[in-house]
Amino acid sequence: MLVFIFAIFYFLLIMPQQRKQKKWQAMLSALKTGDKITTSGGLRGTIISLKEDALTLRVPPDNLKLEVSRGSVVSVTTAEEGK
Repeated sequence: MLVFIFAIFYFLLIMPQQRKQKKWQAMLSALKTGDKITTSGGLRGTIISLKEDALTLRVPPDNLKLEVSRGSVVSVTTAEEGK
């Protein structure tokens, strides 16, 4: 019975979280210059340079340059999708 409960717990909670984590890691590794992103803090901007653990954004309307952690990226709109 305990094994059955653990199996249900694993398939309903752990596996979906692992899939979500892998998808997020793939998104972060695919970032490139020109992508439009949204950070966890709600900032929206365009990537102008990439580093190993950080990236530089250009944020409108004043073309402000900000450096943010890669881990703060929540969503991406590639340059092709934005057009």
